[in-house]
Amino acid sequence: MSGAAVWLVVAPVVSQIAPHTFTTAEVLIGAAVCAGWALFPDLDQPSSTIARSFGPVSWVVSKLVNAVSAAWYNLTRTSLEPASTDGHRKLTHSLLGMILVAAGVGAITGAFGEKGALGVLFIAVGLAIRGLMGDWVKKNGWLVTTAAAAAATWAAAWLMPPGNYWWLAITALVGQIVHGLGDNITKQGVPWLGGVVRVRGKRWWDFALPGFMRITTGGAAEGVLMTVFTVVVVGGVLAVFAGGWAQLGAVFGVGAG
Repeated sequence: MSGAAVWLVVAPVVSQIAPHTFTTAEVLIGAAVCAGWALFPDLDQPSSTIARSFGPVSWVVSKLVNAVSAAWYNLTRTSLEPASTDGHRKLTHSLLGMILVAAGVGAITGAFGEKGALGVLFIAVGLAIRGLMGDWVKKNGWLVTTAAAAAATWAAAWLMPPGNYWWLAITALVGQIVHGLGDNITKQGVPWLGGVVRVRGKRWWDFALPGFMRITTGGAAEGVLMTVFTVVVVGGVLAVFAGGWAQLGAVFGVGAG
């Protein structure tokens, strides 16, 4: 939900600084896609919910991502950091990993055009369904979830104007950063500069808020944040339908063009 909310706030800004004016369909699709990418970093944990989004296929991919993440950690760690066979909260939770994923999305859409965009949409929409409709997914299973993702992808492709799909890379980057910021306020923190910059002799230093400001996953504070993000999403979507794309920019004080 946080990924969708942040995209609705960020999209008017992106539309101003980039040579692209979003259509109403694109901004709404972008909200759903960004929600999916906000779950992507946890693909490094085979036991996570999203690792089962597409059944055995996504589980195998998750195992591979975990192994690559662990290998990168062991390759770049310093003598102050222990070796590890677990890649969770390492490469995909670092700014480098997020940039690489977003660059990959941009490369795919740039090289394969509409077909590449469809593949990106399918993955992101599937993750979004898993995250936003968790109870429904548990009840119906991954096969139905995959079919729903395919149907939603077809509908999105039909609504989106053909042409440049570069902005899907922006949704990927924004969604992943939102995930990192969410983890930032939990007990463990996030290795934003992992594998690249030394902090106090370590390359995998976890950045987090001061202890008294951190929240517990599933606690009351998370419920409050969920309510806030839901209000932003509902308000943004209603603004789009009520007054179009330009109206959404006005709601957040930004000219949408």
